[in-house]
Amino acid sequence: MTVFAAGAVCWRVVDGKILVLLIHRTRHKDVSLPKGKVDPGEVLPQTAVREIAEETGLKVHLGLPLGVTNYVMPNHREKVVHYWAAEVTEEAVLASTFVPNSEVAALEWMPVSRALSSISYKRDAEILKRFQAFVDDGILSTFAIIALRHAKAIPAFDFDGRDSARPLTQRGLHEARFIVPGISAFGPTVLRSSTALRCQQTIAPTAEALGLPVKKTDSISQDAFENGTSDIRSIVGKRVRRRATAILCSHGPVLPEIMREVALATGTTKPASIARAGDLPVAGYTVIHLSKERPGSGIISVETHVPH
Repeated sequence: MTVFAAGAVCWRVVDGKILVLLIHRTRHKDVSLPKGKVDPGEVLPQTAVREIAEETGLKVHLGLPLGVTNYVMPNHREKVVHYWAAEVTEEAVLASTFVPNSEVAALEWMPVSRALSSISYKRDAEILKRFQAFVDDGILSTFAIIALRHAKAIPAFDFDGRDSARPLTQRGLHEARFIVPGISAFGPTVLRSSTALRCQQTIAPTAEALGLPVKKTDSISQDAFENGTSDIRSIVGKRVRRRATAILCSHGPVLPEIMREVALATGTTKPASIARAGDLPVAGYTVIHLSKERPGSGIISVETHVPH
């Protein structure tokens, strides 16, 4: 049975230099990237953030995905580890409660070049090289636009009323709560929702968990999309200009157009291919990563998460 895990290349800038974090593990007596196994009921982004906090005392949000490693453990089980980049703020460093313990003996910040020679495993070094490739391309700080499809709603044929008033089912209400830890791992600070009740109910648990308001707009509603009065371009353009991670909670028919507009707003080639990442199941979401310094340089990475 495969074991899944998640972690990150944690990085910060000190005196104008990019440093990454390696951990010295106590029991294994090795040097590696912070990571850990998925707990029952967790999703991978949630695991990455939790494990970093447990191993290093640092509270982080995830940035660019850096790929996957897989290897066979001594017990002959395969282990698959997903990694992201994670910027560490000075506030997070100052708030860290780390002390050497039975799992991690020490933390060490160092340039990538030194980290590559210090790390114990070639597979971890490959993840560091991917991080360095982004740095070499001038991509460091990023933000994301997260396109979220509403959770399971009562079917239209079972509902006597306006389509926009259809509520979530019990399954949908569970899905809305389930997505909170995973979607929160990317650090959204702006929440936007279609005016439809099913979208408002989907994003409500995330808003409560993050302590953020939700701004409702017809511009990304299904009714407006179908009658030709939506204004997806303005909503997306504003989010790209503001360069802050945002969730846009909308509908199945609307999400591919949201994705296409993000591609157009950032000068990304092949917008039709990006649009297909908007074909999501209920309660699924796509994270579109963009450069803070150069958002017009195109979409850097796209990752999609769907409920179990």
